[in-house]
Amino acid sequence: MRSEPLQVLVADDEPNMRKVLRAMLEHDGYDVHLAEDGAVALGILADHHVDVLITDLRMPEIDGMELLKRVHVAHESMPVIMITAHGTVDTAVEAIKLGAFDYITKPFDRKALREIVAKAARTCELQEKEASVERDQTGRFRIIGRSKSMEEIFQVIDRVAATPSTVLITGESGTGKELIARALHENSDRKEKPYIRVNCAAIPPTLIESELFGYEKGAFTGAESPKPGRFELADAGTLFLDEIGEVSLEMQVKLLRAILEGEFERVGGVTTTRVNVRLITATNQDLRARIASGQFREDLYYRLNVVHIHLPPLRERQEDIGLLAEHFLGKYNERLGKKIKAIDEPAMQFLAGYPWPGNIRELENVLERCVLFCDDEAIRTEHLPPDVRGSEAAAGAPNPVVTEEELSIAGGLKDQVKAATANLEKQFIVRALEQTGRNVTRAAQLLKISRKSLQTKMKDFGLRDEPTGPTPETKK
Repeated sequence: MRSEPLQVLVADDEPNMRKVLRAMLEHDGYDVHLAEDGAVALGILADHHVDVLITDLRMPEIDGMELLKRVHVAHESMPVIMITAHGTVDTAVEAIKLGAFDYITKPFDRKALREIVAKAARTCELQEKEASVERDQTGRFRIIGRSKSMEEIFQVIDRVAATPSTVLITGESGTGKELIARALHENSDRKEKPYIRVNCAAIPPTLIESELFGYEKGAFTGAESPKPGRFELADAGTLFLDEIGEVSLEMQVKLLRAILEGEFERVGGVTTTRVNVRLITATNQDLRARIASGQFREDLYYRLNVVHIHLPPLRERQEDIGLLAEHFLGKYNERLGKKIKAIDEPAMQFLAGYPWPGNIRELENVLERCVLFCDDEAIRTEHLPPDVRGSEAAAGAPNPVVTEEELSIAGGLKDQVKAATANLEKQFIVRALEQTGRNVTRAAQLLKISRKSLQTKMKDFGLRDEPTGPTPETKK
């Protein structure tokens, strides 16, 4: 669970709508940024860390559709929620096919909007656990890897991408399962058609049916107009169901029918809808174990598991760690304005020897931290966090004997941990302020917290009015 509030950007040219949305979202605990049109929204996105974008479809200058296209290029994983009038629902549906997270029509039901934003928030949390490897020349399909296991996966993608067969992707969190799903879609004859992604773990069990199959007007409270589900939106394209192991047994029955027969009914409807969808699913769970415990249907498992791709954890593909580390070094050099040339050999040995329980996502976080703290031309062992160089830290550190009296004076373990955490937090903030010339907005963006949170922490640590580096006077 994230410790900082979700950052939501609202783009709408109606002042009253911005006011209503801000009050509602802040009441729910989100930090809210406001923009009166798409151009202002792009400026805010450039200067702030934003988790979710809520945008009106009709705006002057840059409208919601154009804003979606630009955001999708620069911030591909950011959920974009479209607000639209009844007469432009078809355009909103098209926006989802182009990558929007969801849409809601005016006048909207507040509960319905809250549910969509909560779903987006949960999706953000889950995405933080996944890998974010971008285009690189050290692999294929926008996936970095030269290990034998990855080459075997590339061969499977080559063979099955153009087929309509269902694919089950398994692997630990952070191994990059969505990258495989995207590769299958982008190398198929459906690549020009919609690619619709649903994270089943982000959707409450009571809403999953309407999410997948849609609903008719009046099907339940808040259903003011009919809405297509993800199966309809993915027609002729690809539907990727992530965290498929989270789907309830009741829903598994309906999902199996939709897969076998290619048809379903919307919630509250009687008309059967037929679709042609290529289905890809993924999970970090052991579905066979869930079958044995009665939590997953065996017939559904075999229907999903026509082709099985297992992504190995990073600790089992050590030869790829160096490639990934170099990729992330280049990425954060550019993002943080650094010019670090390399990772020295001792540091690389520690990276290669660490088990990486968080897989590629954890490696990316470590490299971001190293680049942030490194002022040399190369990342060295001392720049690595203690857990990565744990064996060296343990070997070189003294083993002091702490008496009961000393421990009592120190305030006990809880107080010591709290003090150490606060000290480390202060160091990160000081370094971020130094890197950005005390630009609080940019520093908050680097630290991935809100500007308000950073200002509060600066006040707590006595950093608000104190320079963190040389002042103009001291440089003279």
